[in-house]
Amino acid sequence: MNIRLKRNEEIKILCSDDIYSIMQKILLRENKIDRGREHLWTISLDTVHKILNIELVSMGSINKTIIEPMEVFSVPLQKRAVTIILVHNHPSGELKPSEGDKDMTDRLIQCGLIMHVPVLDHLIITEKTYFSFADSGLLEELEKSKKYVPDYKIREELKKQVEEAVQQKSKEEEKRSMAKIMKQNGEPIEKIMQYTGLSKAIIQRIKN
Repeated sequence: MNIRLKRNEEIKILCSDDIYSIMQKILLRENKIDRGREHLWTISLDTVHKILNIELVSMGSINKTIIEPMEVFSVPLQKRAVTIILVHNHPSGELKPSEGDKDMTDRLIQCGLIMHVPVLDHLIITEKTYFSFADSGLLEELEKSKKYVPDYKIREELKKQVEEAVQQKSKEEEKRSMAKIMKQNGEPIEKIMQYTGLSKAIIQRIKN
């Protein structure tokens, strides 16, 4: 369900406080009964982090809501979003992310990377305050997780690392060859260091 924004709410997002100032009002617009259930919203942002759309993706029970990646990214993709922010409420008032919250975020981070619409932040909100995955460092930690990374992505990354290692080894061999020739030509060590970037200790160990 699309959330209709007032003119003064169509702002550029600069920090988590900006997100909460809007989402707190949206949560408080809900009637008392619905506020006692978990909601999940997506905020679609353009290239300069201006809000394109806020969508209520799911409404669940007092402590759980069912999330499908296809539903989360459907509207942001239609709106040509560059990044998204996830927001869900905890009716209990507890801000600490559950293991389910972390797992859901981990999964959606990987889905966002595949679809080129990265997750910028995930806020857990109550009527009075909030918790930011980005501000706490938890988002960065989850971005390093391999749990939901597809096998082909892991293979691509390994291949890239091997190629970079081979290229680095080749460059080091070129530097050592240059240093050897310069030593044979009687060039001073300081000059060899300048041209090759090798340390004095390495150059001294290279045999003429």
